[in-house]
Amino acid sequence: MVKLWRCEICGDPYIGERAPANCPFCGAKEKYIKQAKEAEVSFDANLNAKDKRNVEYALQVEISNAAFYFCAAAKTDSAEGKLLFKALGKVEAEHASVWRKILKLKNIPQGNDACHESNKENLEDSHAREERAIEFYKKAAEEAQNVLVKKIFEAFVEVETDHLHLSEERLK
Repeated sequence: MVKLWRCEICGDPYIGERAPANCPFCGAKEKYIKQAKEAEVSFDANLNAKDKRNVEYALQVEISNAAFYFCAAAKTDSAEGKLLFKALGKVEAEHASVWRKILKLKNIPQGNDACHESNKENLEDSHAREERAIEFYKKAAEEAQNVLVKKIFEAFVEVETDHLHLSEERLK
């Protein structure tokens, strides 16, 4: 029997017989996906100055990464790379949307990060971007005073680690 599920990180709904292993929108792990009627979803976060700076920086990271991935999806010289980068771009754009909601912004600015035609170079850039995001998100999670912000940073560390593994596998 199909059920309505909801991700507690991005708030997006999913219809299926069971919760997916990862949110199809933001990539959060299954532990954050609950039946919609039981999911606790809120983007109302009272941010102290440090949390606000970290969330603002995280928004810029995600805008930059989404722009890079969409560029790579359009330009890369690999059919699989086009698919991978398109999927990664969508997830990073969803992460930016989560931070936009936390910051109560109406719109997300567009990024314009450059990419390469070479799939290998794009994978190398991807790998570096994901390493930087993971490092920042771990530090921001440790520093977070707001419980919701901490939870989102921790969830995104897991998602970005999955992304890192995708590039690592392809660079071998």
